[in-house]
Amino acid sequence: MDRLCSLISAKRRKRRTPMAIIDSADASEEAGITTVETNKTCEFSTTSDLCICVVTWNMNGQVSYEDIKKLVGGDRKYDVLVAGLQEVPRSNILGLLEDALADTHILLGKAVMQSLQLYIFGSKNSDLFIKEVEVDKHDVGGCGGLIRRKKGAVAISIRYKGIQMVFISCHLSAHAHNVEERNSQCRHISHSLFSKTWNPYAKPAPVTVWLGDLNYRLQGIDTFPARNLIENNLHELLTTKDQLLQEAERGQVFSGYCEGTLAFKPTYKYNIGSSDYDTSYKIRVPAWTDRILFKIEDEDINATLHSYESIDSIDSSDHKPVKAHLCLKVNKMDRSFKSRISKYEQV
Repeated sequence: MDRLCSLISAKRRKRRTPMAIIDSADASEEAGITTVETNKTCEFSTTSDLCICVVTWNMNGQVSYEDIKKLVGGDRKYDVLVAGLQEVPRSNILGLLEDALADTHILLGKAVMQSLQLYIFGSKNSDLFIKEVEVDKHDVGGCGGLIRRKKGAVAISIRYKGIQMVFISCHLSAHAHNVEERNSQCRHISHSLFSKTWNPYAKPAPVTVWLGDLNYRLQGIDTFPARNLIENNLHELLTTKDQLLQEAERGQVFSGYCEGTLAFKPTYKYNIGSSDYDTSYKIRVPAWTDRILFKIEDEDINATLHSYESIDSIDSSDHKPVKAHLCLKVNKMDRSFKSRISKYEQV
């Protein structure tokens, strides 16, 4: 199902696009991941048709309501919140999310496969804008049951304000040496999701967002040299060692996708309850295991990435959550449809 994850064999240089404006014609033809700079200015739906906040977090089987409030944020200047969670504990996470968002947002869709969960919330009255909500999941193994570490992906396809979007939250195999296994899982997930209802004559979804614990590690550097660079705020030099970027450059996964600059510190592995990297006997090499990538396949849609960052204040897991603020602008949206949206937003 190449509409979700293009696998192009040609190898091209990764390019950096200023101002984070990604035109679909540019992105779809690129092999490798296009790294985009963030544009800090967002006027929340005054210059965009849709503002989306995307968060991913491996919870390591633990949660507190305070962490959930930090995850969704207090200044919720977004139309849609997408929350992809991995290693979710046996708690009512949806209830905690709904309580934290009660004043501003309502649940639009959910996809759950044991410890792998995905939720989409929209601003109040946004249920007037949604159509064609479809849910799917794909299991690639992993430890379920008591350990609650299910591997695979859950996905939601939704049409919101006339824009068809697919959100995929995944948890891929761990360990540095399992690169090819992660690549294979990505391909299997891509070909399996929504395959039962796939129309071969239909256009791919204009907007696709992958998020989750992709588990790609750093290749070719030991833990202490890596930590030394991080301690000196030189962690961006480690991106050349990042397996995900390497595999995308080889045309194995995520060709044509976009991702913000990895300006934040690697999000794994931390000592629980702190912001110190792993001090166990394994002293693991830090890595950007937790990622958010997006692809635009409609020339009438432009995407602006306003932020891409980790939430370092949350320390109950061995992973730091990652958050992205993505805004979409439809160049040729029907005027009557826009007027209906404006009417509903004033309700």
